Amino acid sequence: MNFLLFLVLAAPDKSLEVRHTDIAPRIDGVIEDAWLTADSAYDFVQYSPYEQQPPSENTVVYALQDDENLYFAFRCTSEKGRPIACLTGNEDEVTIGIDPFGTQNTAYYFSVYGSEIIDDGWVLDDGRTRDNSWDGVWFVKVKQYENYYVVEFKIPFKSIRYKKDLKEWGVDFKRYIGYNQETDYWTSVTQLEAERVSKYGKLTNINPQASGYYFELYPEGYVRYEKIGEEATAHIKPSASLNLKWDITPQTTLSATTLPDFAQIESDPYQLNLGRYPLYLEERRPFFIEGQDIFRMASFGEDQEFMDYMDIFYSRRIGKSMNGDAVPILGGMKVTHKSHAWDWGMLTAVTGDYSRDSVLLERRRGFGVLRGRHAFSNNMNLGVLASGTATDPDSFDLALGVDGVYRSGFNQYILQTAFSDRNNKMGAAFAGGYFGFIGKFLTIATAEAIHDSFDVSEMGFVPWQGKKQIMLSSGPFYTWKTGFWRNLAVAPGFLLVQEGGSQDWSKLGMFLFNPNFRNRWGLNLSGNAGPYYEADTNYLYRSLSLSVWGPLFINQLNFGGNINYSWNYVRGYLAYQGYSWLSYRYSIIPQLSVSLNGNLWIEWGPENQFVDAWPLVTPRLRISFNSKMTLELFDEMVMWAPAAVLGGGIKYESNRVGGLFSWNFQPKSWIYVALNDYRADDAGRLAVQDQIGAVKVKYLLYF
Repeated sequence: MNFLLFLVLAAPDKSLEVRHTDIAPRIDGVIEDAWLTADSAYDFVQYSPYEQQPPSENTVVYALQDDENLYFAFRCTSEKGRPIACLTGNEDEVTIGIDPFGTQNTAYYFSVYGSEIIDDGWVLDDGRTRDNSWDGVWFVKVKQYENYYVVEFKIPFKSIRYKKDLKEWGVDFKRYIGYNQETDYWTSVTQLEAERVSKYGKLTNINPQASGYYFELYPEGYVRYEKIGEEATAHIKPSASLNLKWDITPQTTLSATTLPDFAQIESDPYQLNLGRYPLYLEERRPFFIEGQDIFRMASFGEDQEFMDYMDIFYSRRIGKSMNGDAVPILGGMKVTHKSHAWDWGMLTAVTGDYSRDSVLLERRRGFGVLRGRHAFSNNMNLGVLASGTATDPDSFDLALGVDGVYRSGFNQYILQTAFSDRNNKMGAAFAGGYFGFIGKFLTIATAEAIHDSFDVSEMGFVPWQGKKQIMLSSGPFYTWKTGFWRNLAVAPGFLLVQEGGSQDWSKLGMFLFNPNFRNRWGLNLSGNAGPYYEADTNYLYRSLSLSVWGPLFINQLNFGGNINYSWNYVRGYLAYQGYSWLSYRYSIIPQLSVSLNGNLWIEWGPENQFVDAWPLVTPRLRISFNSKMTLELFDEMVMWAPAAVLGGGIKYESNRVGGLFSWNFQPKSWIYVALNDYRADDAGRLAVQDQIGAVKVKYLLYF
């Protein structure tokens, strides 16, 4: 068996022919006669827990096409354990990745779980980043048998973008087996590199014949109940908005929205910020997150956060939050294009006047973004990004960025530079880095410099004016295919920082200890210490962080903490600060799960005396009636334990109760019922700050 596996691993690139059928298979979970003419992919290789070993169960994937659609069928044996179908927890899963552009860098993914829950999106940066903002129209069916199960896919060619006349697409298949938590791929995937689009197999003989191009019309209607403030009068407001999406060509898409409403989007979680710089908030609104990969500069990937990127376009500036409310968005439009050699995009949006208590706080504002990125090879691309916003000719914020990336296997090189013009005050910024192996040492090196007049605060997120930084970390990275250990990284390093307004360089030593075990548990222990200069003072900075994760009763547990001695910008003195977190979800029955997210911030004073503690507890209840209908309830409780009252109990700082019922009754068509009640401390009691409820219907018309 091992000899056969060696032959598989040593073989040339795998390929799967997509044969044409005149009889379209029914998507019903049955391998009927139509599939008997199909080519198949069957020689899967284990990725986890035992790398490049034979799978514990056999998997076969069939592929067919007709003029309009691409079809796949998985036949997954389950002879050693029953497949798991659990709407709220760990369950079996199959995934298809296809690169219809021939980029060897970007792909679609389509995932189906045992309960028939689906997920889709983009694989970016040659597999280093996942973006689930894309939501396509495709069809699937899962059916279990005595010792195997079947998953059938139907993917309309009009639902995806592809390079016209390209006869060979990249493809890979993945299977996750729930009962033993095993992951298998069709191609050989190593833990050193993980999934790479550039190493996909080949899907040959592709010949889309779909006539016309895909057009989506998205009317939305909603009724909103709103009460802002305890003494305010409640308002009930019916309204409507319109969204559209049109694939002008198989590679070019136009999207537009007018008067969008994001009532179903949950509020940003509470965070306590004691540092110098503002917090970055993730984008949650569908219009802005779909296709956002084009409007960002190159990065090392979603899990690599060791470099401050030049985010000269930060979509949260459009329709930004003010006083617990949002600046109204009148409309927006974007055009994006993807091909083998070029990605480009254009985005425009307009926000309206925003007033509070008859006081104008934000004037009507226009936003614009242009992006172009050219791939010179499968490994290298260069791009230009321009962004700007203005309220009138004398109040504007403009930026221009240039970036480049070179990737070869595990190694990545990134350069970014940007220039800003804020009301005729100009500045420049630079960032660059390397992530990869030098010999057997995993090495990370970055350099950043932000001019003190660089300002994109109205359009982007680069708040580190005047900051310069150099970082180097390098150490051995070990991997094991069997045994208790899976991999281990040990990396010492150093960090040099010159904060804005300081003439001195801070010098920190760093270390990292990061083991991952065969049983899927892992931890990350890191720390740094050294002389630091900021806030017109110098001191010995020190920090220690620990993160731990792993499956507890099959469900994932994450917890950890950080303690550091640094400048407290809220209170204006040097002291210790601590932060800890906990996250866990448990599936009680397949339809019902409970989860708990907890945080604790602790502040000490200059004499190491306890000052404050800020506990945050957010329990959640999720009911999944089926794969299309869910109800989620949560209660975000923010508490405060100052030293003066620690013996007398904990005070409530705020409480947010929310709920969201969602029903995906047709492809990309939804009914939402959202509720939100937010209260904050007012002289010892929780007073209403805002109460919002909404019923919203989104209906997709597609052609």
